[in-house]
Amino acid sequence: MAKQYPHTPDGRYFIAKNRLWRCTDPRLGEDQKRIHIKELMKARRAVRTAQQQEDDDALRQARDAVQAAKEALGERGPVWWDDDAPDEGGLAPHNSSYAKWWESQH
Repeated sequence: MAKQYPHTPDGRYFIAKNRLWRCTDPRLGEDQKRIHIKELMKARRAVRTAQQQEDDDALRQARDAVQAAKEALGERGPVWWDDDAPDEGGLAPHNSSYAKWWESQH
């Protein structure tokens, strides 16, 4: 069973390893989401293969493919919400606008 991570009340982030990670854009349809996840997994396998083969060109291409898939999922690149709130991905929850909420979780 997949591990459950706490999600911020607005659904924008989940918390893992004491960092905010942007969630997938909830407006994506299941078919779109599935396609992009398959692309992401394929790109991650390509990263691993390129690292094993010490192929710098293939590694750059694979990492670019990971980035493209993450952007298509809304997990990187422009934010998917439209209220002008900044992207707080990568911040520790206690150093973000979610600090009060995070403190209430403990």
